[in-house]
Parts: sequence; C-alpha cells; structure tokens
Amino acid sequence: MSKTSDRINLTNQFLIAMPSMADPTFSGTVVYLCDHTEKGALGLVINRPTDIDLQSLFQRIDLKLEIEPLVHLPVYFGGPVQTERGFVLHEEGDGEPYSSSMSVPGGLAMTTSKDVLEAVASGKGPERFLLTLGHAGWGAGQLEEEISKNGWLTVEADPRIIFDVPAEDRLEAALSLLGVSRSTLSGEAGHA
Repeated sequence: MSKTSDRINLTNQFLIAMPSMADPTFSGTVVYLCDHTEKGALGLVINRPTDIDLQSLFQRIDLKLEIEPLVHLPVYFGGPVQTERGFVLHEEGDGEPYSSSMSVPGGLAMTTSKDVLEAVASGKGPERFLLTLGHAGWGAGQLEEEISKNGWLTVEADPRIIFDVPAEDRLEAALSLLGVSRSTLSGEAGHA
C-alpha cells in the first residue's frame, strides 16, 4: 500500500483549536478546511469576526451594498495569510459560476474573485456566505504534525454551524459534534 493512499484527507472538516494551542493567532478558533493535500492545507477561521462590516468593506472596493440585512454583517479574520485578500465561503448554488471558485468536495465553495461580491451587492449572490480577510495555510505535513501534537481536534464540518450559529457559539457547537464541551477538554495529550 502506498503512503499517499492511507493519508488522511481533512477537506470539509472543522479544525478545533485545543486549549494547548500556543499560537495566539489560532487560540480558541474553529477553522473550516477548504483543501488538504500532500502539499499542504488551506482553511478559513469561521469564529473570529472583525470590526469591519460588509458595507465598509464593499465601499473600499467601490461596490454599493444596500441590502439591509447584509450591510452590518461582520467580515471575519480568516487567518494570517494574505490578509488583504477576501475569501468568500458559501453554499454552492444554482447561481452563476464565479471566475475564481474552488468547490470543496462534500461541502461548500470558496471564492476569491470580486464577481461573487458584485453578485452579493446586486442581490444575486449566494444566500448564505461568510466573508473573511485572509486564510490559514499549512505546508506539507505541517498540519498533520500539529494534530499529532494535540494542537487540533478534527470533525466533519456542519455548514449550519458556519451560517446559523452566532460566531461566539461556533467553538462550542463544533465541539458538540464530537460530544465534548470546552469544560471537558484538557490541554494534555493522552499517550498510552
């Protein structure tokens, strides 16, 4: 059996930061993994809203957003890589295809092109989406090493947590998919 065939693929999973997570950038975060291959991984933090709302971001890129429920939605900190770039996590719909979009197998889509924001501004965009600035990235083997050192828990993603649960409750909701809560987590790895 080749090494690549037994490799764990965590695409469309939540990474849940363990209490022992030393990196303050990821402490207390839930990351949705959009892509995980032998070359590395790419994900978006889904529970860290910024003080920027959609309306102010759209103004910066010369788009007019007047759809009332959307104007005050927060833009999220998606991770420390390419923080000047927008990443839109959304349901794949029957809408128009976007020029730079990645379909996540078994999950959602992630679009980085401005056309998705133009569609949102005109009321034709994805109904449910999360907009981040920046993303989280790992080099080859880096994420697997962090998981082996008890840095992250993993669980199959549930889009309802991304779109229907308030940001401050997403960590607890993701943990509940594993049947645990923050109060029962320990920062110590169990090694028999």
